[in-house]
Amino acid sequence: MASSGEEPRSGSPGRAGTGTEAAADAAQLDTAEDFEVLEEEEEEDEDDLSELPPLEDVGRPPAPPREDAQPPEQGAGDAAGDPEEWLDVLGNGLLKKKTLVPGQGVDSRPQKGQDVTIRLKATLEDGTVVEEDPALTFTLGDCDVLQALDLCVQLLEMGETALIVSDAKYCYGAQGRSPDIPPNVSLTLEVELLGARDAPDLELLSGKEKIQLANRKRERGNFFYQQADYVLAINSYDIALRIVGSSSKVDFSPDEEAELLDVKVKCLNNLAASQLKLDHFKAALKSCNLVLEHQPENIKALFRKGKVLAQQGEYREAIPILKAALKLEPSNKTIHAELSKLVKKHADQRNVETEMYRKMLGNPSTGSTPRKYKDKLPWSIPWKWLFGATAIALGGVALSVVIAARN
Repeated sequence: MASSGEEPRSGSPGRAGTGTEAAADAAQLDTAEDFEVLEEEEEEDEDDLSELPPLEDVGRPPAPPREDAQPPEQGAGDAAGDPEEWLDVLGNGLLKKKTLVPGQGVDSRPQKGQDVTIRLKATLEDGTVVEEDPALTFTLGDCDVLQALDLCVQLLEMGETALIVSDAKYCYGAQGRSPDIPPNVSLTLEVELLGARDAPDLELLSGKEKIQLANRKRERGNFFYQQADYVLAINSYDIALRIVGSSSKVDFSPDEEAELLDVKVKCLNNLAASQLKLDHFKAALKSCNLVLEHQPENIKALFRKGKVLAQQGEYREAIPILKAALKLEPSNKTIHAELSKLVKKHADQRNVETEMYRKMLGNPSTGSTPRKYKDKLPWSIPWKWLFGATAIALGGVALSVVIAARN
């Protein structure tokens, strides 16, 4: 079972599994709490609060797209045969399947939601074997494996052996898999369908089994997050959350209950991170709030909730939330940078509002620097005198109306 810290990447092609300090300028928040405002930096793509493991090849720029990504008409020795025998699975020429050994008929094909077991051999275009697994088991349709496998295995008949040639788009994409699979390379997959069975009843799983299954789905979501495929990441986290939240006919120990809650919190935090990447602010806010219901001082949830509110321009609400996160972890540079940025944005927002109110009062500012409130009024008469005179005038008008009505 995966630990709560950094998670190792799985070696199977079927299963996969940073701000900068700046000069300081002193300022204070509205609460008069001392706070160091940093100079605004170029916005980072990633925050350092995610549960997700770091990319192993984070410093490597993506390779340029390949123009020759079409599956070869002759490949894998004599197995490729006549190119007309290839089935173009998606109709775009990027994913092709060819039967090597026939199976037991169309009726024996597996169904989505079933657990299937396959024999897998994966090679690069030059014939280098990058993976062999005699019995890889996964849930069909859950995106537990490479898309090339998930899409093609449902077309296999029981006992069939097939050759699949896939563009990098349906394998490891622009990231590749360090160190053995470069970016943007096609893979040839030799697959034999060994078995298919209905997935286990979630209500009958033991605590340990449910934790392991949910963690596998969560780790797959982490893989998709690393690949910047946030839609599939959300899908995997949702599946993991459904497993954790499913009813059970089995009693769990207190430790198992606590571990299931830990998995749930991790999934919700990573779900919020993925939703934030897609600008799904309402959904991300909901995910953060669900975490905070269980753990009010969860730093990751506080940080992301602050970011969501900031993205929506709710600086007044976002600042105290980020302050709470920074109080829990004062040395965190990411929270510090985000908070300092919001403080400046909030100050700019208030300056704009002050200028708008000044214009409404008939005294547009000639300078860019806002003045204190007592300097805003162009009149030398005190406010209370002005209000008193207005009240007297209105009272006189009302009295005149009453006298006229009686006459």
